[in-house]
Amino acid sequence: MTLRGIRGATHLAANDADEMREAVRELLHEVMDRNEITSDDIVSIILTGTPDLTCAFPAAGARDFGLVDVPLLCAQEMNVEGALDKVVRILVHAEMTTPRSQIQHVYLRGAEVLRQDLVQ
Repeated sequence: MTLRGIRGATHLAANDADEMREAVRELLHEVMDRNEITSDDIVSIILTGTPDLTCAFPAAGARDFGLVDVPLLCAQEMNVEGALDKVVRILVHAEMTTPRSQIQHVYLRGAEVLRQDLVQ
C-alpha cells in the first residue's frame, strides 16, 4: 500500500447548505467508486470552498456521507480573479495499490473545466 492523493471538485448552482452537502456526498461517492477504495482506505481529506461559499462547511457533507472517523480539514480556496465561483474542491489521501498514473480524479457539475487534463 502507498499513500496517494485523489483530486476532485464540484460546482454548486447556489450558496445553499443542502446543495453543498448533496454535492460533496456525490463527489465522495464517485471518488471512492471510481478508485475502488473504502472509508478504511482513507487517511484524511482536505476540502476547500471558494470565498463565495459561506452557507456551510463542506465537511458536513462528508460526515453525512458516513466519514465520521476520517480526519477532515476545511479551508477557503484562494480568491483568484476570473476563477470559477461556487466550487468545492477535495484532496483525498488514501492508502492504495493503484499506480499514480491510474488514479481517477473526479470533477462534477461543471467543475470539469478546472482540470480538463485530469478528467477521465
